[in-house]
Amino acid sequence: MSVVSYICDFKLIFMEEEKIRVGITQGDVNGIGYEVILKTLMEPESYESFIPIIYGSPKAAAYHRKALNIQNMSLNAIHVPEEAHPRRINIITCGDDNIHVEPGKSTEQAGQAAFDALQVAVSDLKEGRIDVLVTAPINKKNIQSDRFHFPGHTEYLQQEAGQGQALMLLVSDNLRVGVVAGHLPIKDVPAYITKERILEKLRILDATLKRDFTIRRPRIAVLGLNPHAGDNGLLGQEEIDIIQPAIEAANAENIYAMGPYAADGVFGTDAAFRFDAVLAMYHDQGLAPFKALAFNTGVNFTAGLPFVRTSPDHGTAYDIACQDKADPSSMRAAINLAIDIYRSRRLNDELTSNPIVTHVERERERNA
Repeated sequence: MSVVSYICDFKLIFMEEEKIRVGITQGDVNGIGYEVILKTLMEPESYESFIPIIYGSPKAAAYHRKALNIQNMSLNAIHVPEEAHPRRINIITCGDDNIHVEPGKSTEQAGQAAFDALQVAVSDLKEGRIDVLVTAPINKKNIQSDRFHFPGHTEYLQQEAGQGQALMLLVSDNLRVGVVAGHLPIKDVPAYITKERILEKLRILDATLKRDFTIRRPRIAVLGLNPHAGDNGLLGQEEIDIIQPAIEAANAENIYAMGPYAADGVFGTDAAFRFDAVLAMYHDQGLAPFKALAFNTGVNFTAGLPFVRTSPDHGTAYDIACQDKADPSSMRAAINLAIDIYRSRRLNDELTSNPIVTHVERERERNA
């Protein structure tokens, strides 16, 4: 069999395989989580390519469905993912289903329910009982407890994966923005930014762009920490002493990183769109411009994990909870991206594990 025939046959088998099992956590039941989930899944055609499995509370789901006046939608109650119906919206009860929904309010019970759903879903994800995980927004304050003591999903998933670091990566159709310092107080950012941490994030970013987004030789823009990227030391030394050495070390590892660039220049022009990804130094430096440019379609992807997790790029939005005002576009994009990344990983891993195909890819790389 020729290499071309092998690849074509594999792609055909790949496209005909079983539907992908998408686990969806309910998030904070007093926010817009259920609204964007239910709106995304309103029509059966919306989940023809995957099996939706909601982790949460049937009672809370019913409350939001009634508040939104969604007709002709029923949820299939199951106990484990293996019971999921391939053409139904499935739901697994997590924790105590006797929950009191209070739209727009932050409550301890809502925080507990959010964690119950997350814990069960992540356990199933790690065991391979679902293929990907999409998380609805949580309230990072009310979810805190002896069981959850993290600043967000990213850090919790990082621990559950049993590895040192992951990368918060915001993704839209034409823009990808990662951050070195994620959920960290701004006063702690300068001390957190080290050459080693930047290099580690660049390694993760380069690897995920290749494996998860099928970009052969990614081009990464690295931002400075200070205004104007330090103005050659006038406004700070971090660019000279830390960021530039990290970029040079990355280049030595064949990671095509450039910079450091001034953040306002990159996002204020079309420069951000000319790179495959941008690495910002801290949360708001990257997320504020990203959300200004792609709020409705942006997705938060946790790169560097052995499993796939995405989420909408918005929060609980208590101010519009149960008012039928929430836009489900970001949730829909989060599900689609999770499926795309899962398929890309499987295809990439299969191709690179086959010596014949790997040889062809190497030859193409040499001739590129």
